Amino acid sequence: MTTIELLTKIEAPIESIFNLSRDIDFHMESASQTKEVAIAGKTKGLISLGETVTWRGKHFGFYLKHTSKIIKMATPQTFTDIMIEGHFIYFCHDHFFEENDGVTLMKDMLRYKTPYGIFGRIFNVLFLKSHLREFLIKRNEAIKRKAQKNAS
Repeated sequence: MTTIELLTKIEAPIESIFNLSRDIDFHMESASQTKEVAIAGKTKGLISLGETVTWRGKHFGFYLKHTSKIIKMATPQTFTDIMIEGHFIYFCHDHFFEENDGVTLMKDMLRYKTPYGIFGRIFNVLFLKSHLREFLIKRNEAIKRKAQKNAS
């Protein structure tokens, strides 16, 4: 199992950051480098508890599909999405938010397991983990820019 943890400090209200983090339209805008499009389930607006979304995006030169479901939500402190269909054995993304004195700390914890035995583990070490980490960093930078712009 691989874990990626990121902490992002954002000078904006917790509610704004929580909502941007689950906004389907904003995700498509902020993930344009991978041509991510919501193609099934919830395809517009804010995804909520029990809802699913199927994404289609280009990663490593291939168009891939990934269906996630929101299985836990406590507004505006946390939500969790898990893969219910896709190319991983296991994929779980926990999102945590905490606000102090106008600064929100956003924490991502992504846990996943690759298929294909030793080949999947090698691919993960050489390429996948850094790809997913960079994807999340870019997404979080977009959330930070938009939330801070909206707060000013």
